[in-house]
Amino acid sequence: QVQLVESGGGLVQAGGSLRLSCAASARTFSTYTMAWFRQAPGKEREFRAYISGSGGFTYYTDSVKGRFTISRDNVKNTVYLQMNSLKPEDTAIYYCAAARAPYEATSAVSYNYWGQGTQVIVSS
Repeated sequence: QVQLVESGGGLVQAGGSLRLSCAASARTFSTYTMAWFRQAPGKEREFRAYISGSGGFTYYTDSVKGRFTISRDNVKNTVYLQMNSLKPEDTAIYYCAAARAPYEATSAVSYNYWGQGTQVIVSS
């Protein structure tokens, strides 16, 4: 069983930055692919980025490339999402997710474990 706890959300003006953190309880954290998704009101959960267990591979959805950076610290059992140049359309609840060897790492159904989410609001 893996427990995930996100933090770092908040209210920021357009063009600003936030850094989300997700602390994991897993003893073998480095064996899990970690991802960030978001969900806006009335919309489905959408993939943002994922990172391999070692941290050596990352992948982003096109709309965040060049603005968001996913990283992890396998000593602290934490994954991060640095979000720069934020836009109002980035407003959503952001969730981190964990899975071992997800079949499709950009799909929410591939992840077994989810955090409770952290709200990000970007004002124009």
